[in-house]
Amino acid sequence: MNRNYFLNHSSIPFHFAQSPRDFVVDEIPLYEASGEGEHLMVHIRKKNLSTWELIDIICNSFGAKAKEIGTAGLKDKNALTTQYLTVPIRLEEQLSQMDHPQIKILSMKRHANKLRTGHLKGNRFFIRLKKVLPVAAKKLDEALKHIKEDGMPNYFGYQRFGNDGDNYIIGKEIVEGKKKEKNKKKAKLFVSAYQSHQFNLWLSRRIEISRLITGLSISEASEVLNLDKNLIKSMQKQKHPFKMLPGDLCMHYPYGAIFYAEDLEAEAKLFSEKDRTPTGLLSGKKVKHSIDVAHTIEKEFDVETKEDGTRRYAFVFPEDVEWEYKEDRAWFELHFTLPKGSYATVLIEELAKREIREDKITSHEQIN
Repeated sequence: MNRNYFLNHSSIPFHFAQSPRDFVVDEIPLYEASGEGEHLMVHIRKKNLSTWELIDIICNSFGAKAKEIGTAGLKDKNALTTQYLTVPIRLEEQLSQMDHPQIKILSMKRHANKLRTGHLKGNRFFIRLKKVLPVAAKKLDEALKHIKEDGMPNYFGYQRFGNDGDNYIIGKEIVEGKKKEKNKKKAKLFVSAYQSHQFNLWLSRRIEISRLITGLSISEASEVLNLDKNLIKSMQKQKHPFKMLPGDLCMHYPYGAIFYAEDLEAEAKLFSEKDRTPTGLLSGKKVKHSIDVAHTIEKEFDVETKEDGTRRYAFVFPEDVEWEYKEDRAWFELHFTLPKGSYATVLIEELAKREIREDKITSHEQIN
């Protein structure tokens, strides 16, 4: 999709290849292993393997069933990643002797429960950008300062939409009754991609509205957006570049209860202080909807589906953001932490102002 970016700089030229040397992801667990129980929490490093491929290797090697393996989240294939799995305790001896060129067991400890999706705090990333000239490095430096201050849009990354990026189209056809998928897991995956696509469209629209409010006069913005001039004036005073609307549903950050923004000025101030953030809709059943002005935008991207819906942060705030420019090698290296469900590639695309999936390469190297 052609998304709206929230930063104002022009496109920054660099090369990013999603490979184990230049893209490293470390999962941050939500809790430590309990030390007792019928499961084994395994800390694993993998290279050039998706999480599903990792599970397949474990199952095929040791006779386990996929449903016995617990994961907190899915990790990129074209990267060097660490993550936690839970496996039946009976596999302890076999895993301790595992010898695979793309897998390394870092630690194992007994645990009481099977890991479930979402049972992680976030992920720590290392990313190396290449072919970065000094002028581009200065632009990256300024852009990262803004991201450190204001956060970034919480778009779903291209990984969400399948290898060809069109899973959401199949999901749309399933929702509209134009296509049937007998495999329930696949059907749910396709519909989820469609929900995510609609969220991305909504977020792009809200960023466009925010940019118009910031860039136009009160009268111009009122005419273009068909909003009250007093509301435009109030929104222009909001410190954060993503402007909140009356009726927005917010959530405390980085976790907490969901609530309506009744005092827009006060909530916008707390948003700029990273205490809470507006949310967008993932359409479905059993989900709260925004009201008032916010709902007039949201309803354009709401769809009926049999799947449950939820709310997703519109913006997230990367933590421990660090960077270094190595001019002699034309490398720009980044370290940052994102909450669960957020995509490092979205941050890179915000810097580049373009899609970066075409830069992706793969390599097959052994883990040492």
